[in-house]
Amino acid sequence: MIGSELKNLIKTACINIGIEVGEIGLEHPTDLKLGDFSTNVAMVYGKSAGHAPKVLAEKIVFAIRSDIKNSKRSDLEEVIAEIQIANPGFINFHLTQKFFSNSVLEINKLGENFGRNRSLQGKKVMVEYTQPNPFKPFHIGHLMSNAIGESVSRLIEFSGAEILRANYQGDIGPHVAKAIYGILEKGGKYPAGTATEVASWIGDCYVFGADKHETDEKIKEEITKLNKTIYEGKDEKLNELYQKGREITLEAFEVIYKKLGTRFDYYFFESEMAPLGLDIVKEYLGRGVFERSEGAIIFPGEKHGLHNRVFVNSQGIPTYEAKELGLTKTKFELTNIDLSIVDTATEQKDYFRVVFRAIFDINKDWFNKTKHITHGMMRLSSGKMSSRKGNVVTGETLIKDTEELVFEKVKERDFEKDEAKRVVEEVAIGAIKYSILKNAPGGDIVYDFEKSISFEGDSGPYLQYSYVRANSILKKAIEAGIEVGDAVNINEINLLEKLLYRFPEIILHAEKNYSPNIVATYLIELAGAFNNFYANNRILEAGTETPYRLATVKAFTVTMKNGLWVLGIKTPDRM
Repeated sequence: MIGSELKNLIKTACINIGIEVGEIGLEHPTDLKLGDFSTNVAMVYGKSAGHAPKVLAEKIVFAIRSDIKNSKRSDLEEVIAEIQIANPGFINFHLTQKFFSNSVLEINKLGENFGRNRSLQGKKVMVEYTQPNPFKPFHIGHLMSNAIGESVSRLIEFSGAEILRANYQGDIGPHVAKAIYGILEKGGKYPAGTATEVASWIGDCYVFGADKHETDEKIKEEITKLNKTIYEGKDEKLNELYQKGREITLEAFEVIYKKLGTRFDYYFFESEMAPLGLDIVKEYLGRGVFERSEGAIIFPGEKHGLHNRVFVNSQGIPTYEAKELGLTKTKFELTNIDLSIVDTATEQKDYFRVVFRAIFDINKDWFNKTKHITHGMMRLSSGKMSSRKGNVVTGETLIKDTEELVFEKVKERDFEKDEAKRVVEEVAIGAIKYSILKNAPGGDIVYDFEKSISFEGDSGPYLQYSYVRANSILKKAIEAGIEVGDAVNINEINLLEKLLYRFPEIILHAEKNYSPNIVATYLIELAGAFNNFYANNRILEAGTETPYRLATVKAFTVTMKNGLWVLGIKTPDRM
């Protein structure tokens, strides 16, 4: 990439004038008139070099020009049009038209491989995300985790790693007992209907049980005993009720995964991790990692500046924390991964600090190979939602409501019935995913239905529509017998060209920071540049410039499609 070339040039120039430098800062100026790349290296090292920043900048630029000339790097002369110095000591690089036109042709040559790199080649990475619990509703927080986890997976995959997608689900624990209690109170039988419909009914039973658990001490004790009975698995009737409810809710989740475009390689369940975690806690209790306290086994987090947490309760049942130990052991021993990435809500950060500290004391290799990333809460205008209180907005509801709004926007268009259904679904899912992914990691999101489905501005449908518009130009060119061609002498470099070549570095930056929002922000800027290019240029009737302008449009479709793929958003044929 040209950025790496420029960093090497700058570093070599600094060495040639006797300055030892570390990492070279190189950025794209916000004002494109200031160049395509800018470095502040002269300001960073001016004082230690004994020069004013501007003076040092002049020395560095002179050394760069000399290096290019003496090394007879004609390739660099064809790439760098001009090097300028700006107050108080910035060094700005302007690239040539030839560089941009060659970039356009290279993008079209690479196609779906444009943006891919090998920075993680040979690595095996597991990403754990979504994590809905059987017997509870699939709420919009799970949609948020799914969108982020899927996109992070694709970023890492785009960087050459082998990705293993994992889904860890709580199929045992107090929430199950609350749901089963509700089911028993409502007759102890499941109603007829699709998996989605019955799962919704089970969710209502959970809400009923959770409310009783909170408001009635006698029922709370009953649910606590029920939890132990379910965990022990000795009651045949309860086992049958449990297994069927688990099966139904997991089937309902698969319907949502398919719609979201996610396929998991591994499904882990708390019921399977519980005995493993219990064994680990018991083993390391004897080694001083854990302690007994009031009949329970805890991790003494206070000794490490954290807080104490129960890993095995007074009934001898392993808690979420212990199960997390079993999960960690299973991941590394089953798959031999180089890195385990776990995505959860930010509110679980303190919980994971304690768990990870326990993991550190148990197996430092597991600890060093685990990365925890977090996301905020997803809210509507009514505020935070709780599946316990019953005012939860389910994932199905949000998708359905968004689809209905999208349908109203496109219902007058000449789609066949199946095509209309597909387009509506792809646009609705794109709207939801983009609304999530455009935000920086860790921040809360307020989902706005109308803004999310807008075909203009900061939205997923706007990106999809821009792609469709560009693709329609290419189709018209084919119908007219006009071919995509090479560069011609164009005196003015357009903004679209100045953005297209940046995509590979955007991918690298986003992958290193586990931040899909970096890609989302770039794509919005790219779409704006394309629509401006479309509005101000006659593409199919531009004479000798038409083939190259078509090449630029094609490069845009390649980049946009690859970028949307990374975000987990599909590109419709029509909109």
